[in-house]
Formats: sequence, C-alpha cells, structure tokens
Amino acid sequence: MKDNITVYEKPTCTKCREVDRLLRESGVSFEKVNYYIEPLSEKKLRELIKKMGIVPRELLRKTESIYRELGLGKGDRDDDELIRLMVKHPDLIQRPIVERGKQAVLGRPVENVKELLGRDE
Repeated sequence: MKDNITVYEKPTCTKCREVDRLLRESGVSFEKVNYYIEPLSEKKLRELIKKMGIVPRELLRKTESIYRELGLGKGDRDDDELIRLMVKHPDLIQRPIVERGKQAVLGRPVENVKELLGRDE
C-alpha cells in the first residue's frame, strides 16, 4: 500500500479504538491525529469532507449536547457555518475519519475502513 493512512480520532472513542485495532491487525502502518489536541483547520476539514463525498451536515454528531445547544437540528445553517462550528467544537465531528491518499471514509461502521484498505487509487 503506497498511500499514507491517517486516522483523525478521539482516543477514548470506542469506534476509534476499533479502527486502531483493525489497522494494527492488518499490519498497515498509519498515523493518528487526536483532533482535540491538534485541531483540524477549516481547510483540512473541507478537504476531508470532499474526499468522503459528503456534505458537512452528514459529519455532525447529532447526539452531542452541543448539537442541541446550538440548535443545529433546525437545518438553517449553511455548509460554511457548519464547518466553522465543527472546527470550534470538535465534539460535533463524527469519528474516526480515516484518510488514504485522495480518499477518506468515516470509520463507522468499521467495514468502511476495510473497503478503503482494499481500494487502489
């Protein structure tokens, strides 16, 4: 596998630990970024969203209290504002995000990562 793999995660997250285990068991080398310690920039978050082929709203964690506090369920925020809010409040970002070259997937379910590992760029 020629492309570097980067996992954007919160280390205490169960799904993040599952993806970590999968990658280790697969013998794949990868880098981890705890985006609570090394925050994602707006530019990087936009790049990841584009690589995943989704819209920003699809990356929101709807079960977080900050989601309710900010009233994000109303759907009246545009993509730029949602991205700014995710950068400011990382709890809003679904995780883990696994990036490989020109592609990225959300690591939930873990099968998404298995598919990414099997793809050739």
